[in-house]
Amino acid sequence: MKPAPFKYIAASSLDHALSLKAEHGDEARFLAGGQSLVPAMNFRLARPAVVIDINGLDDLAGIDHGPTIRVGALTRYCALEQDNGFLRSCPLFADALPHIAHPQIRNRGTIGGNLSHADPASELPAVAVAMEARMRLKSAGGERQLATSEFFQGSLTTDLAADEMLVDVEFPALPPLSGSCFMEVARRRGDFAIAGVAAIVTLDTEGRYAKVRLALCGVGETPFDASEAAASLIGEPCTDRPIKAAAAAIQAAIEPAGNVHASADYQRHLAGVLAQRAIRTAYQRAANAA
Repeated sequence: MKPAPFKYIAASSLDHALSLKAEHGDEARFLAGGQSLVPAMNFRLARPAVVIDINGLDDLAGIDHGPTIRVGALTRYCALEQDNGFLRSCPLFADALPHIAHPQIRNRGTIGGNLSHADPASELPAVAVAMEARMRLKSAGGERQLATSEFFQGSLTTDLAADEMLVDVEFPALPPLSGSCFMEVARRRGDFAIAGVAAIVTLDTEGRYAKVRLALCGVGETPFDASEAAASLIGEPCTDRPIKAAAAAIQAAIEPAGNVHASADYQRHLAGVLAQRAIRTAYQRAANAA
């Protein structure tokens, strides 16, 4: 398959890229890693009239290790995988990144492209929700920040306006006595998840749950924030009863649609099993850190 005809423009700066997006609006798409956009164009699922290449904008790539961890939108998966300081600060990524497609894809794909594409079966949107990330969006007229709950609107749909670009993502540092875990089930290594769970557990000084963040991928139109369903764990010790109760609440809260690879009932079952395993693993990692 070949894409429909389009005009190609290589942006010389961020201001240039944003002015082009303001000029062309929804008719234009940004080209970063291209691992989602180019296949969609080849299958004529996306037909932009203008493609704005932003690969030369080096200031949009990189990781800032400040009080919070700021990751530029053009930062490629492989750069995240190879930054030990980042993986120590954001250990959820250490679990999740190897599940993303294959090394060839991770060499080109970017975190900003992934989050802007907003595929509900993708790993990083769920990771961003679990970590309570904030997205910085910029246009020729200004900038704004959004929480993940505001950013992800539906399947392949975000709150990005026609003239905006996601320029970086801010991840809070994990509090003390915290552990995390990402797990998923896919038909083959590198495939999209049938169901996946990102968990972050913070303990109190007595080893009980003080905070639980839980997000799921593959079971809804957006990454599903299951933290409220898991809130029954707060104040409890790490025993089977409260974990199973939380998993049952999560299963009741989600509405998977099913697909050619799994029925809705099977996805719901997987979500419960993975939630229990991820919570236990995150708890053990938090306990080990303590």
